[in-house]
Amino acid sequence: MNLEQQIFEIYKKTVNQCSNQEIYSALLKIVEEEGKKRQEEEGKKKVYYLSAEFLIGKLLSNNLINLGIYDEVTRVLAENGRDICEIEEIEPEPSLGNGGLGRLAACFLDSMATLGLNGDGIGLNYHFGLFKQTFKDHLQAEDPNPWIEPDTWLNRTEVTYPVTFGSLTVRSRMYDIGVTGYQGRTNKLHLFDLETIDEELIEDGIAFDKEAVKKNLTLFLYPDDSDEAGRKLRIYQQYFMVSSAAQYILDECVKKGCRLYDLPDYAVIQINDTHPSMVIPELIRLLTLRGIPFEKAAEIVSRTCAYTNHTILAEALEKWPMEYLEEAVPQLVPVIEKLDKQIRKSYKDPAVAIIDEKDLVHMAHMDIHYGFSVNGVAYLHTEILKKSELKKFYDIYPEKFSNKTNGITFRRWLLHCNPRLSELIASRIGEGYKKDAMELEKLAAFDDEATLKAILDIKKQNKTALKKYLMSTQETDIDENSIYDIQIKRLHEYKRQQMNALYVIHKYLEIKRGNLPARPVTVIFGAKAAPAYVIAKDIIHLILCLQELVNNDPQVSPYLKVVMVENYNVSKAEKLIPACDISQQISLASKEASGTGNMKFMLNGAVTLGTMDGANVEIAELVGKDNIYIFGESSEKVIQHYTKADYVAKEYYKEDAQIREALDFMVGAEMTSIGHKENLKRLYDEILKKDWFMTLLDYKAYEEARERIYRDYEDSFAWAKKMLVNISKAGYFSSDRTILEYNRDIWKL
Repeated sequence: MNLEQQIFEIYKKTVNQCSNQEIYSALLKIVEEEGKKRQEEEGKKKVYYLSAEFLIGKLLSNNLINLGIYDEVTRVLAENGRDICEIEEIEPEPSLGNGGLGRLAACFLDSMATLGLNGDGIGLNYHFGLFKQTFKDHLQAEDPNPWIEPDTWLNRTEVTYPVTFGSLTVRSRMYDIGVTGYQGRTNKLHLFDLETIDEELIEDGIAFDKEAVKKNLTLFLYPDDSDEAGRKLRIYQQYFMVSSAAQYILDECVKKGCRLYDLPDYAVIQINDTHPSMVIPELIRLLTLRGIPFEKAAEIVSRTCAYTNHTILAEALEKWPMEYLEEAVPQLVPVIEKLDKQIRKSYKDPAVAIIDEKDLVHMAHMDIHYGFSVNGVAYLHTEILKKSELKKFYDIYPEKFSNKTNGITFRRWLLHCNPRLSELIASRIGEGYKKDAMELEKLAAFDDEATLKAILDIKKQNKTALKKYLMSTQETDIDENSIYDIQIKRLHEYKRQQMNALYVIHKYLEIKRGNLPARPVTVIFGAKAAPAYVIAKDIIHLILCLQELVNNDPQVSPYLKVVMVENYNVSKAEKLIPACDISQQISLASKEASGTGNMKFMLNGAVTLGTMDGANVEIAELVGKDNIYIFGESSEKVIQHYTKADYVAKEYYKEDAQIREALDFMVGAEMTSIGHKENLKRLYDEILKKDWFMTLLDYKAYEEARERIYRDYEDSFAWAKKMLVNISKAGYFSSDRTILEYNRDIWKL
C-alpha cells in the first residue's frame, strides 16, 4: 500500500495539500479495499452472533493496526506534517451500543476474524444510539447521538426483507460493516435498518412518537420503556431484528446447499442475552411455512441456537406480557404457546414453563429449553446460574451449561490506546503477545529496576495526556502527580457508584478537619444512566454536586478532585484506562456477571480495588492477594441476605457515626445549596430505607481497603511490581481465548 500514491489518485493532490477530512475519507477507502482482499470462502458452517448491541468504537486506527499498516500510515502522515490523532478525531463514534454487553460483542467479532473463524454479527443500525449525555444544572440530559455521515463504514446492500407486525408490514434493509481481524480474515457485521425510518420524528431531546412504528424502529437503542408504548416498542424493535436475521440466515444457508432439515450443519446462532430470543419462535415459524412439521422444526432450531446469559438481574431477564405479543407479533403467539405446551407436558414444575401464571413469556426459559447450549460469562456467574438462579434448568439439562469467561481484544485496548506500553512490552518479550496474549506471562521475569521505572514513566505520560484532554474538553484541571482513582461503567445501583460517592464525602470532611492525605487523589467517574432510571440519574446528580463542591473549595481541592466525564464512550475509555492507577470494580458480590473494564484496566497496569464478584474472582486468582485489593461480603453471604431478607440499611446508619455523617451530608445545607433537594433526598431515602444493593453493608470494608491502597501507592517500586504482575497475568482475558473456547465447546466450526 502506497498512501501518497493512493491519495494522489483520489484527489490529484499530495498528502500535505489535503485537509484532514480528505485524508480520513481516503484512509477509509484504503482500509475497505485492503479488508476486502482478506474476505475468504465462507465454508459450510457459520456462526451468526445476534446482539442488540455492538459497541464497536471508532474503527480507523483499529483497522489500520489489524491490517498491519498503522505504522506506515502514521509515518507518512508525520512526514507530511500530519498527526494520526487529529485524523482519528474526525471519525464519529458509532452509536451502536451501551456498555459491556455491546463492547464484548465487538471484541468477539474482532477475535473471530483474527482466528479465521467463519462468523458474522447481526444487529440493528441505530441512527442515534443510546443518547449523547450532557450535563445541565448538575443533571444528566439526553440528546440524539447521530453518527451516520456521507463518509461511513456502512455499506448499503441490496438485501431487503418484509417484516410483519399484525396488520402492518415494513421493510428492512441490510447494511454491512467489514470486520478485519489482526493478521486474519475479514468478516462482516450485518446491521438491519428500517427503509421508512424518519429522523424528523424526534422532538425534544430524545423524545419521539413511540407508536409510529413504521418510522421509528431504528432511531434509538433501548427506547425508554417506562410506559406501555415504550415496552411495546422494545418488542417491535426486537422482532424487526430477529425476523430480518432469521430470513437472512435461512436464505444464506439454502444458497450454500442447506435443505433446512440439516440447518445445524450450516448455522449456529449465538443469542447474546435475551434481546434476540424471538429468533427461536420466528425460525420455527419460517421452517413450518417452508413445509417442515412443527415438532421437527422445533427440534432443528433447538440444535441451531445457543444462549449466553449476561446477568441475574431480573430486569434483564426479559418477560413480555402475552397481550403485548398478541398485538405486536400475533404470528409468534401460537408458536410460543405450542412450545410452552411441549415443556409443560415434559416438566410439571410451573417454574420452568415458558408462559407463567401471569401470562408473561419468559424469554430466557425459551432460550434454555430450545437451545443446545447455555453459558455464563465468568466462573462465579456460571456457578450462581447453576446453583441458584437457573438451578431448576441445570437439574434438567446439566450437559447444556458451560462457562465462557469474557475477554477483551488486546489490539484496541493495548496496541491502540497505549502504544508506549506495547512498545516497552515488545522490547522485553518480542511481538508474539499481539497474537497470543498468553505470552505476556514472560513479562513477569522483567522485574528489574529499568523495566519498573519505564512502566512508571509510561503511566506518568499517560496521566499527563489525560490531564491535557480533560482540560481541553471539559476545562477541568487535575494534578498528574495525584492518584488517578477511576470508576467508569454504566450507571447502575448494583455497580455502586453511590458507595464511591459516599467515600468522597467522607474524604472531603476529613480534609476539612485537617486530616490531609499523603498524596492528592483524583476520583474520576464516567457513566450514563438509562433515561427512565430515576435513582441512577440521582447518583449522577450527587456526583456532579460533589464535583462542584470539592473542586471549588480552596481548602480541599489541592488534595482531592472529583471529575465526572461527560458522554463516556469507547473513545474516552481509550484515554482514561491507560492513565488509571486504581480500577474501581466495587459491585455487590453476585451481581456483576463478569465485567470487562476490570480486564482492560489490569492490562494497562492499573491495580484493582474490588469485591469478589464477576471476573474479579479470576483476576484475584491470577495475580495473587498482594496485587489486588479485595473487600466486602462474599457472594454466598449476599445471596443468603436476599434469601432471608435480613439486611436492613438503617441499622448500619444507626450504629456507625461515619456512615451517618456521610449520608446526612448528602442532604445537608452545603449540598442542597448546589443541587436539587428533591433528587438528593430521594437518593438519601433510597439508601437509608431500601439499599437493595447493600451499599452500607460493605462501606466500612471498602473505606479500609481504599485507605490501604492509597498508603501502598507511596512505595513506587513496590507499586510498579504490582502493575507488572497485573499486566503479565492479563493474557488469560484475551477475547481470542474466549472465542477459541466458544468454538471448541459450542460452535464447532
